[in-house]
Parts: sequence; C-alpha cells; structure tokens
Amino acid sequence: MNRKAPVGLQSDRGRIARQCVCCGSRDLVKSPAVLMPFVAHRVFDWKPTTIDKTWDLRTIPAGNAVSICNSVLCNSCNHLFLDIRFSEDELALLYADYRGENYVALRSQYEPDYAERNNSLKDGITYHEDVRNFLDPYLHVPVAVLDSGGDTGINTPYREEASICHIYDISAVKVVNGAKQVTQEEALNNRYDLVVCSNVLEHVPYPTDTLSEIYRFMSKKTVLYIELPYEQIMRETQDLSNVLNKKRHWHEHINFFSKSSIERLIDRCGYRVIDFRELSVSHEITLLQLLCSLK
Repeated sequence: MNRKAPVGLQSDRGRIARQCVCCGSRDLVKSPAVLMPFVAHRVFDWKPTTIDKTWDLRTIPAGNAVSICNSVLCNSCNHLFLDIRFSEDELALLYADYRGENYVALRSQYEPDYAERNNSLKDGITYHEDVRNFLDPYLHVPVAVLDSGGDTGINTPYREEASICHIYDISAVKVVNGAKQVTQEEALNNRYDLVVCSNVLEHVPYPTDTLSEIYRFMSKKTVLYIELPYEQIMRETQDLSNVLNKKRHWHEHINFFSKSSIERLIDRCGYRVIDFRELSVSHEITLLQLLCSLK
C-alpha cells in the first residue's frame, strides 16, 4: 500500500509563512509577538539578553531583548499561527528526546515549574474513555493501529487490545509495553484499521505535509482520528479578527486551529469528515476531535 496524496498543497515554503498553512490563502493580517525563550534557545541557540549602555547602540533603547516574531491570522479560514516555519532539522532539534532529561533541564531554566508539570504528563491522559466512546461506533476490536506522532504510545487508543500497535514518531523515545516503534517504510508495509494523529498538527510547520504523509498509510477502509487543542483564545474570542490583540507569545504550539481552519485543511488534503465534536476535558482544556476517511 502506497497511496499518493494530493499534490501542490503548499506552494510557499519560506522561513516566514506568506500564505495560510491550512487553506493556502494569502489574505493574512499580522501583529508583533515574541518567540518564547525556551523554544528560541533549543531551536536556534538564541538566548534572551539585556541591552545596556555598554552595547553603545544609539537608536535602540536599553531593556530586555527576546526573539521577535509575528502572530498571523488568516482572514479566509481564521487559522492563527506563528509566522516562523521550522525546518525539518529545527523541528528535530526541538523534539529530540522529547521531555527527556536534557529537554526538561533546559526548559526548567526558563519555566521553573516545568519539571513538576512534565512528571504529571508521564501518566498519560485522563480521558481515554471519552476517546473510546467517540471511536467505538466506527471500529471493531481488535484493531490494527498506527499512532503517527504517538510519542511513547501511552495515550494510543486500543493499545492494550490492538492486533497491531505501531508508533511512528520523530522523537525516537522508548515506547511503552504493547507498542512497537516503526519507521515510515515499515508503516507503509502494513495495513491499519485506525491511524491516530493526536495533538500533533498544532506543533508542525506544514500540517498539509503531515496529513499527506498519513494519507499514504491509509486505505479506503482506514479511519483517521485527529485530536487538537481548541485553544482558549480561539473559542472565547467572539470576533476572531480581534484575536491578534491577545496572542503575543508563541511556544511549542505554533498553530491555533479554528473549526473552519481544520475543516478546510482536512478537505484540502483529500479527506472527508465522518464525525466532529468538541470535548471539554476541564475548565481550561477543550479539544477538537475528528474522525476522517479518504475521499
């Protein structure tokens, strides 16, 4: 099985995005923001500094200096995103040994409470049953599962009762019992009932590339489960044209999806939506869940 995804999805692939990474529109508006110091340090080796009189800069005032970027809003599909688009090598630097010792040590320099938060993430999600309730009507156990971007596999649906549970992930971290890490070639040589893309698309520079790669892992009988954070700023801003005034910093999530932008992205990449819902996990966390198939 080696299906070819739709071609020509993203024509502009510069360092700075000049078209929407979901729908391709060039009707964009921008506003200044900052790239958070941990990301700038880990990806670019850019560290925050303080400008003082010893710099002898005549036209730049003294003060703290951090990495400048832009928040970008697409007027066509209401996708909100960071203008900087990381290369494959830069993405690999950011996510190598994800949440491992070196990652946690560096991030903790900038975010003192991160180590504690990271420990809580190791236990996995608390809403497995909600995911199963969403998926069960469309699948029959045991299922063959590929979790694309699945990290350790701790959150992979059906892992404990799957006929196959494969994890395809750039971080190359050790996977949990019941899961097996696979290469792209190995994934292409298997047939899956379910492909999972959970909390991935918000991290990647070109979501069209990720969904085009996943397209090759699927057959007409495969279903694709997509899970995304429905960011608070997106769901609580009544008029999304004002969202740029609120988004002044960027961290690991470089894409903030609206309902319109994820639907446009899915359609553009050759999929159709079977089911779509919001899931409220807590007061702070709301997710978008989509189940898709090939058109």
